[in-house]
Amino acid sequence: MKVFETERLILRWLTPDDDAFILELLNDPSWIRFIGDRGIRTLADARNYILTGPMDMYTRKGFGLYLTELKDGGIPIGICGLIKRDSLEDVDIGFAFLSRFQSKGYGYEAASATLEYGIEKLGLNRIVAITDKDNDHSSNLLKKIGMNFERLVILSPDTEELKLFAFEKKQ
Repeated sequence: MKVFETERLILRWLTPDDDAFILELLNDPSWIRFIGDRGIRTLADARNYILTGPMDMYTRKGFGLYLTELKDGGIPIGICGLIKRDSLEDVDIGFAFLSRFQSKGYGYEAASATLEYGIEKLGLNRIVAITDKDNDHSSNLLKKIGMNFERLVILSPDTEELKLFAFEKKQ
């Protein structure tokens, strides 16, 4: 199901048929470095990740991480969407792109549209984002879409401090 599109991208629900792409993305060096090794090593692991993560959240919340693909050719390049984690009070925006599609403006295009979607279509007044302290590219992107650094947080069961950014709708 297509959620929305931008000038160059389509963001849609992930399905089990996206297993090969998810297997590649979750084993991309930048995913492993900044998000962490999820132990996804097979297509079956990738399908399970899709079913128990994004698809479960679509059912429970009506939103989640969306497959981000190029309009031109339908090539999947990453994921971007909204997540409701138990460890955070607010909904957060998350994104990850295959290394070969980074630094081309796709992250900004997808994340800014996702933020607007959350505020305008879902009626959220506050959206947050978390990123690794060393992930300057993601921190800069979050600032570029209008989010402000608030504080460092630790999400259980992790012990690593993460940067927390926030966007609040002007009343």
